[in-house]
Amino acid sequence: MRVLVTSAWPYVNSVPHLGNLIGSILSADVFARYARLKYGKDNVLFVSGSDEHGTPIEVEAIKRKVSPKELTDQAHEYDKHLFLNVWKISFDNYSRTESETHKKFVTNFLLKLNKYIKIIEDEIPYCEYDNLYLPDRFVKGTCPYCGFEDARGDQCDNCGRLLTPNLLINPKCAICGRKPVFKKTKHWFFDLSEFNDKIRKWILESKDMPENVKSVALSWVNEGLKPRSITRDNKWGIPAPFKDAENKTIYVWFEALLGYISATIEYFEKIGKLEDWKKFWFDKETKSYYFIGKDNIPFHAVILPAMLMASEEGYNLPTVIAATEYLLYEGQKFSKSRRIGVWIDEAPKIMDIEYWRFVLVRLRPEEKDTNFTWREAIRIVNTELNDDIGNYVNRVLTMIVRYFNSTVPEFHTEILDENDRKILDLIDKTPKNVGNLFERGKLKAGTEELLKLVRELNAYLNIKAPWDLYKVGKIKELMNVLYIGVNAVRSIAIMLYPLMPSYSQKIYDMLNMGNIEDEKWDEASKLSVKPGHKIGRVNPLFKKLPADFEANIQSMLEEVRKNVEKNRPTLLK
Repeated sequence: MRVLVTSAWPYVNSVPHLGNLIGSILSADVFARYARLKYGKDNVLFVSGSDEHGTPIEVEAIKRKVSPKELTDQAHEYDKHLFLNVWKISFDNYSRTESETHKKFVTNFLLKLNKYIKIIEDEIPYCEYDNLYLPDRFVKGTCPYCGFEDARGDQCDNCGRLLTPNLLINPKCAICGRKPVFKKTKHWFFDLSEFNDKIRKWILESKDMPENVKSVALSWVNEGLKPRSITRDNKWGIPAPFKDAENKTIYVWFEALLGYISATIEYFEKIGKLEDWKKFWFDKETKSYYFIGKDNIPFHAVILPAMLMASEEGYNLPTVIAATEYLLYEGQKFSKSRRIGVWIDEAPKIMDIEYWRFVLVRLRPEEKDTNFTWREAIRIVNTELNDDIGNYVNRVLTMIVRYFNSTVPEFHTEILDENDRKILDLIDKTPKNVGNLFERGKLKAGTEELLKLVRELNAYLNIKAPWDLYKVGKIKELMNVLYIGVNAVRSIAIMLYPLMPSYSQKIYDMLNMGNIEDEKWDEASKLSVKPGHKIGRVNPLFKKLPADFEANIQSMLEEVRKNVEKNRPTLLK
């Protein structure tokens, strides 16, 4: 089986914050690392890229007196550096919407949709103060359905309803706050109504799609899908390829969705295997996973599959769309202007990057909005990482060093008791349970299974008290506890790898077991560390955060922020 892993393309108008990171890119990375161990490196492809077209960039470039391309070149390189070099995100290809491969693919793809394209004269909001046609997201007002006062012109973040600017009550320009006028202009529309029944059938028949995604998609189709404009009157974007559509560009949402395909094509162009991209998009044995925030569900669960159907070329539709709810910061929404939250170039100066990875997955908002607090982050590091996982690894390996001269002892199956069998059963089942949850997009739930195993393992050590077995000469029983223990340590290392790759490698170094990236996920269920194997040097795995960490975090964050802002690229300050 092949696996395509994608994450929503971050828009390059600002540096992403921790909520953005766990909502898409970090979640996708955790899953991609799992999938490589499960299905083999050559069968997994992980792609994303910078979304850089549209009015927000155009407006920002005007403010800064630079071209949009100058702005996005700098932003793309900075984001790419943060993802690849700082956060160690394992993209096979991190592309951008300004890539020639992307622009060419989008142009050709949209021309294939001609039979579903309509030209409609539409009333578009125009700001006479800013001299600018306003795209949907640049119009704000009150939602006509739920009364939310900060709804955008394309969607209400409160009730999730699809909107158009002329539906908003008291619409305002999001740039200057003035009321726009509505001007008539021609636009090219993709007729989604043609796909109402097909989308409903696909969603209802899907066995893998999460319920929250199904619910949003079905609410759209039950209301009745309507034609959606795919052109805009701004200049910064891919020119619309339709006849008589001069001076129009493609709406960023349509073209960014097609970036998943163009980034796949671009990857195989780079390695000289020009046709191999098709295996990930047309082979029915391929599964595709999309990691996104909940506000992007309609675009991925309705618009993207409709476009793929409309091409009539047999593209694979999404298998799993793993959509998170929102991560809050100490009870509030992340806000750059109000300096609420932590950004991804600040976080590494505060805490070990892989501690962050673990903390964010443990706080991943899978079922409901979740609150990040420093107190909970400290608890996760000090208790779950250090006391639960690190303590168990250290206890088992140091006892093998002390009692058996660093050599894995014999295993005596004839004297196994109920406690031994319970732990052996957990070692067998836990990796399967974790994998099943990961493949449903439930990463946090998967880590719960891992921690459940680790807590049982620590309890097992306390029940068995190997130090007492040694004192009273029950050597066979001692051998069994540590043989089971060393294999459990290996199992923990494999399951921890998607979350904390370098720390998993540290465990493998202590086990003297080579490169963990060459491991197979299913080995985590087996007792493959054999008697007579020599383990390596044992060192403490994790460190607790200091006792005064919470008391000092605000002053530390302010100091970090000052330094980081100084060093950000000029156009991102």
